[in-house]
Amino acid sequence: MPKDLYVSALLDVYGAFLSEKQRTLAGYYYNEDLSLSEIAENEGITRQGVNDLIKRTEAELRGWEDECHYCERILRLKELAEQSRNSAQTVPAEMLDLIEKL
Repeated sequence: MPKDLYVSALLDVYGAFLSEKQRTLAGYYYNEDLSLSEIAENEGITRQGVNDLIKRTEAELRGWEDECHYCERILRLKELAEQSRNSAQTVPAEMLDLIEKL
């Protein structure tokens, strides 16, 4: 299963809505770059169990993002803030619109 760094951002935004086990195992996999086998060994469960839980967790995170788009907006705000910082311009109107939508 290839790792998608976008899921790490989704964890940052929606992680509080996950169970402790989901948050922990997904954090190990996406943020700490542990393999499924390493997580399984550390947690005392099967590799398949870890794989299933991570897949379900990712599906939940993507579902919430499809509904809310908070992560997309936050990432865009970070991008606009960086552009603004680098060019010494005033805050772009798009940034203000995104802030209002949050």
